[in-house]
Amino acid sequence: MGDHIGIEALGAAAFAPFGDVLDTDGAPDKLINQGLCGRYHDRATLDFGGQGRAGISLFRAEPRRLPLRLEMVERHPEGSQAFLPMSLDPFLVVVAPDMGGVPGRPLAFRTAPGQGINLHRGTWHGVLTPLAAPGLFAVVDRIGPGDNLQEHWFARPWTVG
Repeated sequence: MGDHIGIEALGAAAFAPFGDVLDTDGAPDKLINQGLCGRYHDRATLDFGGQGRAGISLFRAEPRRLPLRLEMVERHPEGSQAFLPMSLDPFLVVVAPDMGGVPGRPLAFRTAPGQGINLHRGTWHGVLTPLAAPGLFAVVDRIGPGDNLQEHWFARPWTVG
């Protein structure tokens, strides 16, 4: 088994090299709908290269238990990928810096209730990892031709949590 990776709370500064934290921290940018709705405007940089377009899909993933055995990470070279939980349950986010075409040491974050993420185009990341049922997410990502998935299997798995 590889080294142990601790889990930290998801925050915008620590996550910035990998993507955007989607939440309602701070005051809304403006009030809409007769002043009854706060709009937190333009919270993610969506990036769909080539001939791609934005699409919304629904993912239902089985909840995982900690500690997690991290055997592989993947990335999407042609587009960003946003995960918006459809429940208030936290989920685990694993990312890794790119080190010349292969992932470096992974980092792990636990979201707070109501937080989502947007992974930047080409960011190494673990698979969708809900920590509780129902594991239901709206996902905004690239729909289009071409190979948009690269996987990297670690020689020795990491232990997360």
